[in-house]
Amino acid sequence: MKLNPFRNIVRDSVYVLCFLALTFTSISCAQSSKKPNIIVIYTDDQGFGDVSALNPESKFKTPNLDRLEKEGISFTNAHSASSVCTPSRYSILTGRYSWRTTLKNGVMQSEATCLIEDGRETLASLLKNQGYHTGMVGKWHLGMDFPGTPQNRDWSQPVKDMPLDKGFDYFYGVPASLNFGILAWFEGRFAKVPPTLFTNKKKNDRHVDYRIMPPYDTTPEQTKENLGQNGFEVAPDFVDNQCLTRFTDKAIDWMKTVESDAKNDKPFFLYLPYTSPHYPVAPLPEFHGKGNAGAYGEFMIETDYHIGQILNYLKESGLEDNTMVVFTSDNGPEKSWSARITDFNHDSKAGFKEGKRSVYEGGHRIPFLVRWPNGIKEPGRSWNHPIGQVDLLATFADILGTTISENAGEDSQSFASVLTTTNSTYNRLPLINRGDRGRIGRYAITEGNWKLILPSKVKAEGIELYDLDIDPSEEKNVATLFPEKVKDLKTKINTIIASGSTINGTFQGNDTGYWDDLTWMTKEEYQTIATKNK
Repeated sequence: MKLNPFRNIVRDSVYVLCFLALTFTSISCAQSSKKPNIIVIYTDDQGFGDVSALNPESKFKTPNLDRLEKEGISFTNAHSASSVCTPSRYSILTGRYSWRTTLKNGVMQSEATCLIEDGRETLASLLKNQGYHTGMVGKWHLGMDFPGTPQNRDWSQPVKDMPLDKGFDYFYGVPASLNFGILAWFEGRFAKVPPTLFTNKKKNDRHVDYRIMPPYDTTPEQTKENLGQNGFEVAPDFVDNQCLTRFTDKAIDWMKTVESDAKNDKPFFLYLPYTSPHYPVAPLPEFHGKGNAGAYGEFMIETDYHIGQILNYLKESGLEDNTMVVFTSDNGPEKSWSARITDFNHDSKAGFKEGKRSVYEGGHRIPFLVRWPNGIKEPGRSWNHPIGQVDLLATFADILGTTISENAGEDSQSFASVLTTTNSTYNRLPLINRGDRGRIGRYAITEGNWKLILPSKVKAEGIELYDLDIDPSEEKNVATLFPEKVKDLKTKINTIIASGSTINGTFQGNDTGYWDDLTWMTKEEYQTIATKNK
């Protein structure tokens, strides 16, 4: 992978300054050559319109996210790889689309073989090999191997096939979304208080969803009797509205343990996937009444508060200038977005079409903010061309002057030049997104301003083409007006899917053969492309 030539210009300029003022600028040289600390903050089901700096009509304020937008770069055409949880999390960590794995539909349970196979390079393993401390605090949702079975657990035994096996030195968090169970405060490979009780969704008096809170039951049958659903495992001390506070506190505690090293050329990488504003919408009482978008707005205000705590720590510790903070969300807003428009005139999807689970822009165009005082040229600007969360692996490698492994990051392309220069000519290779409605998947390819949506298993869902520059809300299908563009983009998505890689010149293959969501392409066409590109 080529280094950005701008980095050499910066390096040479610093050397000249060092020569002119040896004592002072020798310190500056040492500081500028340090690898940045990196924090990736990942919210859950947060729409583009849920950052007040990106949505002038927002009915609540997010001052800390707005600060990231003002002091960094706002990528206003950024996309999660999928419109649901697990696939996006796989892709952001590996630089590879998740539909290349065995997971073709839906999300994972708490307990499952981890979707990231042993030996696959991740953001954590890449950075660990570059001398980083690596920590994860928050929601995993990529599968874990728990000891025993629900009726016969041995919580004295370690959890396996989890973040500590995928490049992370430290883990504190929960296995998956809170409605999937096995809920406890896991630290390392063990639950601080084992999940020996049972519960299920309870009525949420402040929102349309549910709560996970005591009292809990002693058997799953008792939960079935009390709540009408089978019980899942929960620890006696687990309460849903404590997630954000615990994750923030633990993240800061961990950064303090590596703070001294971070000041002495051994940086850290923190992956901080929060559980909000995903259901259950459960803001702490001190946030009740804040904003003008009901409990959801309160929950976003609380989320922003916790992000502010992270930013405050960086400033107080002296780590702020050389820490890159990346903020984004795993997919678009949950279906309650429509009620917020009606009830509060707040549009979480910011005018884009539909939301979570959809192949349209509202399902996967997400907020994406990057702040890095030492590295970003002219902060406060925006970048309006496509990028993907899948691109972080290549981007971090580029910034560090290294390369990703040969059999890794198959769909990851570096946008580092956008950060370090104001005249970047970066042009994203075609980007693929996937809508996911249970067992029905639908694919789209975006190149520049053109987006082609392919047919799905639903008979009425055919070819759609949109010019996003003039129709970002995807209201006018122009497929019949531009048949050559349809043909061109269809050829490109077929090649990217069947060859196993987006990056030119490398054939990787997928973990499976042809699958039935590829309704526009026959099995024979798939095999022909795969064979041709080997």
